[in-house]
Amino acid sequence: MITRRNLLARGAASAALLGAPKLLLAEMSLGGATISTLSDGTLTLPGDFVTANLPEEAVDIIKSYGLSTDQYTPECNLALYRDGTNTVLFDVGSGPDFMPSAGELLDSLDAQGLGAGDITHVVFTHAHPDHIWGLIDDFDELVFPDASYHIGRGEWDYWWNPETVNTIGEARTTFAVGAKRRFEFLEDKINFFDAGDEVLPGIAAVATHGHTPGHMAFEIRNGSESAMVVGDAIGNPHVAFHHPEWESGSDQDGAMGVKSRKMLMNRMAAEQMAIIGFHLPGGGMGRVEAMDGAYRFVPSS
Repeated sequence: MITRRNLLARGAASAALLGAPKLLLAEMSLGGATISTLSDGTLTLPGDFVTANLPEEAVDIIKSYGLSTDQYTPECNLALYRDGTNTVLFDVGSGPDFMPSAGELLDSLDAQGLGAGDITHVVFTHAHPDHIWGLIDDFDELVFPDASYHIGRGEWDYWWNPETVNTIGEARTTFAVGAKRRFEFLEDKINFFDAGDEVLPGIAAVATHGHTPGHMAFEIRNGSESAMVVGDAIGNPHVAFHHPEWESGSDQDGAMGVKSRKMLMNRMAAEQMAIIGFHLPGGGMGRVEAMDGAYRFVPSS
């Protein structure tokens, strides 16, 4: 039977065949489970997206990594956790309506032999466009219709509040409108959790507020092995690590963002816990190392 969803899926598969296949970015074993990162493409942002309102040293740090300061193009890496029973996707990417350089998740899943119907659970770090706008397709249908959906209660309440669009600031108005619209598709399907809760077996929510009011990271633990999905609590691989105490303009609450970032880096460096970052390079998977009073990101490959 041909449905609108089948038609869209066939179109996505054809696009993957015609273009370059989207590759698995990184992968690690965690006990008997597997964590992978899949590409949703990249964002295309102004060169001063990271450095605005920061000391001149921020520009020097970026240049020391051999990166351009004219344009910022961070990766978008979605974490996928498989334990033999559950196939859990953390966030859903940008979808077709945010940026032309992003929205490639379905192609990346297809390249790994997976379809939207294989996703059993979707767990959200937060509700910014590149993390939640991929929830619905061009026909206003859920892309992952068979999944159960999970989000922090505070994050949902913030974006569901009709006053948010009036108070968030002009630059983020479309964020508020877009999040609320997508939440309407989940109103009867959503499952809430709070910081410290076990969202799913082996997956615990960690409060990392600041980037958004209810942003969450997730500690995934299997036996003695663990990894932390940090979402956007750590948003870049250079300035954020060299100076986690600097407030980021991408955080809605800069001071709270600093507190969350320092907590994560201190803990992951001390415990040598694997980090999985949505906008970190090399597939976003690696480790945090303490370095001269600051930190550095060490990619897994």
